[in-house]
This record gives sequence, C-alpha cells and structure tokens, in this order.
Amino acid sequence: MQALWMVLAAFLFASMGVCVKIASAYFNAAELVFYRGLISMAVLWALARYQGVNLTTRYPGMHAWRSLIGVTSLGCWFYTIGKLPLPTAMTFNYMSSIWIAAFLVGAALLSWRPSANQPRPPLQIPLVLCVLVGFGGILMMMRPSLEGSQGFAGIVGMVSGMATALAYMQVVALSRLGEPEARTVFYFALGCAVAGGAALPMTGTSVWPGWPALWLLPLGLLAAGGQLCMTLAYARSPSARGTLVVANLQYSGLIFAAIYGITIFGDKLPLIAWAGMGLIVASGIAATVLRASSAAPVQGE
Repeated sequence: MQALWMVLAAFLFASMGVCVKIASAYFNAAELVFYRGLISMAVLWALARYQGVNLTTRYPGMHAWRSLIGVTSLGCWFYTIGKLPLPTAMTFNYMSSIWIAAFLVGAALLSWRPSANQPRPPLQIPLVLCVLVGFGGILMMMRPSLEGSQGFAGIVGMVSGMATALAYMQVVALSRLGEPEARTVFYFALGCAVAGGAALPMTGTSVWPGWPALWLLPLGLLAAGGQLCMTLAYARSPSARGTLVVANLQYSGLIFAAIYGITIFGDKLPLIAWAGMGLIVASGIAATVLRASSAAPVQGE
C-alpha cells in the first residue's frame, strides 16, 4: 500500500505542476507560493483538527529552517515550471537524491583529517560516479533544450533540486523527533504563505485575471495532498526495503509530467534531452540504493 501512496503523490505533484504552469501566465512565482500556502494551510488545519493533532510544536526553530529551505525550493521550482517544458522542470526538482549523494561525498572529504590514529574514511566511489553521471545528464538536458533566457531558468531549477535535498533531510530530522505529519506539512504551508506574502512588495502583484484565478484552488489542494501522500508512503513502509522502493517510486512523477507536457502543452524535446533525463533518473535511483546499503537502517520521511 505504501508504494501506491507514493505513486499517488507523484501523480498529484505532476498534476500540481500543470496548474502551476497554467497559472504562471497570470501570477508571478511569489504570488503562486503565497496562494499555495494559504490554501494548503486551510486544508491541513482541517485535517489536523479531524485527526486531533495539536499544531503547537516544541521545535519552532527546526520548522522555521525547514520552511525557509522548502520555500526556496518551491519558489525556484514554480519559476522553472513557468519558463521550461514541464518534464524538464520536474526533472530538476527530482535531482534531490543526487544532491544528497553529493552532500555525503563532500562531508566525507571535509571530515578527513589525516593522522596516524584516524584512517582515511572511504570516498564511496560509486556515489561519486552517481553524482558525476547525474550532472552529466543535466548538461545533456540543458544544451539542446535550454537556450538564451532558459539557461537562467535551468540554473534556478538546479537550485530547486539542491534546496529540496536540504528540506528532505530536515523533514527526516523532524520525523525522528516524533512530529506528526500534518503538523510538519502545516508549518511548511504557513512558511509558504508568510514568505510569499513578504516577497510581494518586491515582486509586485498581478492584475486579478478573473476566472483563470480558479487554477489556484487545485494548485493548493494538490500540493497538500501530494505532500501528505508522500509522508504516508514513508511512514507506512514496513521495512528498509519497502522504504527503498518508495523512495525510487517518486520518479514515476516524471512519467506523469512527460504525458502532461506532450498532451497538454505540446512539449517537444530532442532525443538527447530525454536521454539526459534518463541518466538523471538512473543516477538518482542508484544513489538512493547506495545510500540505503551504507545506512542502517534506511531513513525516510
């Protein structure tokens, strides 16, 4: 069942991407983050009330940091979706596994202090190769499909994936402390509303478009539903192997995004761009497996 929760989460996130891409024609990224936060807050408050979950937390600093990096990731991702083909934008955000592997490799290198009493820690060559292959996939994806101003959107997309990796690790830390899923997701939605609202004086507000503004409603609902399904998938994994399967099933979202991009937006990417996306997915899955094999137990949200 946990695998189905993750596939459903991937479908909801891809569907949210469709709403973001359409709504980005009428609203800037800060506005989308703001409205996404408000709508998700209402949904999650109702859910917490139904479940009897108290939203008061003993870890406000950790939630604030998780919201800060999460909002950074979300804002960058929304901007990227508005500027790039949907499958390309989704792929950048799904690079979090590769970024986590890069962080692990970097931490191993920084912690190495040669001495007679401290042997050199393993460099984890397979993880290094996964990182290199993943970034090679980025180059393949960016060169043919991102030209001119789209190159900047590609860089923003990479920042989105990196911030997603940091946010993922913070969510893991909160789950270890016993924070309920509804509370963690609620405070992230609150952070979106606060940060998006604070950015509006700098980014400006768009002219209210009328009926097209209704796209904001499914955007917020799908975002809240996707995060809850993803959290349920990890929480209900009965074993390390189950968690590993769940982590890799997140990439099914790229299939949904590709279908949406081709059928709704008429996205046309050259073969080398699709090959680059494939390399990123393959290296992300491999990095997840390698991290799982070197950790005991495997950790998830």
